[in-house]
Amino acid sequence: MMTAPRQSHLIERLPALRGRLTAEADLSRFSWFKVGGPAEVLFRPADADDLATFLAQRPDDIPLTVIGAGSNLLVRDGGVPGVVVRLGRGFTDIRIEGHQLIVGSGALDINIALAAQNEGLTGLEFLSGIPGTMGGALRMNAGAYGRELKDILVSCTAIDGQGQRHDATPDDLGFAYRHCAAPEDWLFTEARLQGTPGDPSEIAARMAEIKSARVDSQPTGARTGGSTFANPAEIRAWELIDRAGCRGLRRGGAMVSEQHCNFLINCGTATAADLEGLGEEVRRRVRETSGVSLHWEIRRIGNAQQTTPREVTS
Repeated sequence: MMTAPRQSHLIERLPALRGRLTAEADLSRFSWFKVGGPAEVLFRPADADDLATFLAQRPDDIPLTVIGAGSNLLVRDGGVPGVVVRLGRGFTDIRIEGHQLIVGSGALDINIALAAQNEGLTGLEFLSGIPGTMGGALRMNAGAYGRELKDILVSCTAIDGQGQRHDATPDDLGFAYRHCAAPEDWLFTEARLQGTPGDPSEIAARMAEIKSARVDSQPTGARTGGSTFANPAEIRAWELIDRAGCRGLRRGGAMVSEQHCNFLINCGTATAADLEGLGEEVRRRVRETSGVSLHWEIRRIGNAQQTTPREVTS
């Protein structure tokens, strides 16, 4: 018996939209690891209204996954079922109102920091050290170099799974270390950030320091996904990983960075299974040597493929 192609059938079930729908879309090009299977359907909404229409009218049985710049994303080799939403061109605006910036959730953190610098607004320099978009920063209360998003967020807007708009303040979001308590079905669309007037040359100097610190301490030129594990209380994850003897550990084409051992690297031939399996081996060794259970900071999505695990080597 013949059946209709899965991807064609799914697109036919979706509401009429102004954005772009792509069947069997390659997601590896969005992940900084450059690995992973396809999205059953990739949806790039034209704007917030288009996104709200989709969320209000999509069939409830269709799985939904949201991705951003892919800087802390691992897409499993079996791909992602249902619809993957990526907020792109219609969500990248950055505008200035007084000492505040109103930014789309698809705006890159580095571009937000540069916009603040150009306006002589300080306090947002740390964003230049966070790869990714504002949407991802909101979802995990991203932080670096002594500051977190909660320190500069005035308010934000999100659309829930039924297409309803919500305006929220930091208190509403329950921010904690690398944590946001907003409902899982909220898709952030915009944020209002607070700056403080400052000397543009001093702002530029601070951003240069952050860039230099990143280049010196992190494998910025490699296919990586940023910090793999969140820091436990009172100790840094990399110290536990180093003490467990995991620096330089390999599985297939994946490796624990020699430069910063809280980073996993695709050496060129890694699969998502190599990277995730290596991360789990690191967690096992850290738990065995220190009793601490590390928690993934990299977001893992999709289905695994049934493959024979590759050997872990030093």
